Amino acid sequence: MIFSLDLLTEALLFGVLLGCFYAAVSIGLSVSFGLLDVPHVAHPAVMVLGSYCTYLLASQGLDPIVAGVVLMPAFFVLGILIYRFYYESFEKRGTDAGVRGLAFFFGVAFIIEIGLILAFGVDQRSVSAAYIGSSWALGEYRIPYRMLVAFGVALVLTFGLTVYLSKTFTGRAIKAVAQDEPALRLMGANPVRIKQWAFGIATGVSALAGAMLIIVNPVEPALDRLYIGRTFCVVVLAGLGSMTGTLAAGLILGIAESIVLMFLGASWAPAVAFGLLLIALGVRPQGLFGR
Repeated sequence: MIFSLDLLTEALLFGVLLGCFYAAVSIGLSVSFGLLDVPHVAHPAVMVLGSYCTYLLASQGLDPIVAGVVLMPAFFVLGILIYRFYYESFEKRGTDAGVRGLAFFFGVAFIIEIGLILAFGVDQRSVSAAYIGSSWALGEYRIPYRMLVAFGVALVLTFGLTVYLSKTFTGRAIKAVAQDEPALRLMGANPVRIKQWAFGIATGVSALAGAMLIIVNPVEPALDRLYIGRTFCVVVLAGLGSMTGTLAAGLILGIAESIVLMFLGASWAPAVAFGLLLIALGVRPQGLFGR
């Protein structure tokens, strides 16, 4: 394809919006995997579950964004239950928790996917709202409002979690729990409860991420497979546990994928996340914002 400045500008503009969406759907994994070192490969499946729950509430007339917020407490409790089972069954029993835990979360992902297929079938589901299907004219470019919504949610989630993790005792304990559990016990905090609480937060955020997912595109039960590489790429590229880094890494992935999509075609776009992931692991394993 012949190089065009207009096409490059459009790719960069769409890439920024796409990158913020990737950051929004990855921020829960940044907490569970980045801070807690839990191999939560079921994160995209939980997010798709949130999309279907959003679909059910939206079908009753509730705005999808409001539905995502309403679902967060229920998903918070779900996260606590999942982590408690994981801890009692694997983490509490020894050093091979990582391998067995990985198999456990793959099992959770498959259970969610099969459950959604049995409940909703394999057809795609979507929601409707005033900002879905319309766009904002910016000169010669048209920006979908649904992407602007994802942009705003990503900023709010990043700012909110950054403040919570840095300004509250529980937040600082979450950041410290994977580094020095004995020291945390000396401060009067129970590491298991801290991890349980943090995993609940990560899962609660996934409900809102699921709402963003179904706003941006229709969803199907197997959609989580497309986001495993993307979400882990964002988290690893950011530096495990960095909230602001997650936003920056999402922007990098979104812009790179958008440029590849624009100039090389859609078939090459899915390879971008895995390519960036391999580069990050080979050149800077601690991530761009990791220590």
